[in-house]
Amino acid sequence: MSTPPVRKPLLPLDVALTQLLGALADRVPATELVSTFDADGRVLAQEVVSALQVPPQDNSSMDGYALRVSDLAAGLALTVSQRIAAGASGAPLEAGTVARIFTGAPIPPGADAVVMQEDCTEVPASEAFGGRAAILVNVQPQSGQWIRCQGEDVTLGHAVLRAGQRLGPAALGMAASVGMAQLQVARRPRVALFSTGDELVMPGQVAPEHMAPGAIYNSNRFFLASLLRRMGCDVTDLGIVPDQLDATVAALRGAAQAHDVILTSGGVSVGEEDHIKPAVQALGTLDLWQIAIKPGKPFAHGRIGAAHFIGLPGNPVSSFMTFLLRLQGVADVALPQQTLRADFAWPRADKRQEFLRVRRNAAGGLDLFPNQSSGVLSSTVWGDGFVDNPASQTIALGDLVRFVSFKELLA
Repeated sequence: MSTPPVRKPLLPLDVALTQLLGALADRVPATELVSTFDADGRVLAQEVVSALQVPPQDNSSMDGYALRVSDLAAGLALTVSQRIAAGASGAPLEAGTVARIFTGAPIPPGADAVVMQEDCTEVPASEAFGGRAAILVNVQPQSGQWIRCQGEDVTLGHAVLRAGQRLGPAALGMAASVGMAQLQVARRPRVALFSTGDELVMPGQVAPEHMAPGAIYNSNRFFLASLLRRMGCDVTDLGIVPDQLDATVAALRGAAQAHDVILTSGGVSVGEEDHIKPAVQALGTLDLWQIAIKPGKPFAHGRIGAAHFIGLPGNPVSSFMTFLLRLQGVADVALPQQTLRADFAWPRADKRQEFLRVRRNAAGGLDLFPNQSSGVLSSTVWGDGFVDNPASQTIALGDLVRFVSFKELLA
């Protein structure tokens, strides 16, 4: 009797991630120049260094009056010698006078404070003031009051945005504030997406009451395409590939020609109808196979020509992706974890690292979805994140656990 082959132990997640990211360590993402208006969600490929000070000169943070603190005396009215609006430039401040000034306007040379207009009393123009208007200052200001100093936000030569960060509204505003009309960003990864499985049916093809026994709607196609686009990818949807080895080989060969990543859903286990593994090995290499996580054990990674291959399990909850952010040059790809209280017990420790779908409650703790099966997509609709539970660890009511928010994961 022949001895059955010895199964390799499942690869721990941290080891698998190290290998995945190592596959991209020497790769410089392709870049392109885009308008700053169109750069939301893109990954910056080149740091942005300021060629000016922000603000470019001392300016007023209030509507009011610019003055010399030393000119103030009890009961003494000061004449208004000039008016400075934002975008204008004032003359040196005459001794014993104030400048009417508006928010954002440059501080005139000689002034060292701004007093809000609400803290002043206007005195009508008269011959006593040379025909000028005047004000009484009703507070005692401090030197520097309500003045935004030159360069207090950004100094000349300062790197305001770092390469490898994903750009959002605040970052785009910062880039614009230092005069950047265009930004060098990583090109969007081109991802080919297809599902395998003769049981799959597209919504709209067959009414629910007419579904054949064993048939299911292809939820992964919608779930993954949306997730990929949110992660900044250009997606080519190649549809459903039949459970046949030659069809799988043909689909992979064609997808490898014009894409950075081929992402498949289903067919990565070890059943007789799971053709992804032999098809990838026939065309390229399979470097990673099966990870010690639950759900998601049958995860696979390899190469077909210049394209990366990622094989995801067919169950929809297992179909979360890993390294696409690093493929775009994102510097920090660590999961954004929080420490929160478990308002549930999980007494059944598993030998694999587990991802438990949960939802934050009004008391600041976490509630557990009652069905943690990998095929229960409703758990991700109900929940707002998952608990990253280490292998072989139980959870008691009230324990502190590692929580990852779906929203922050996709931000």
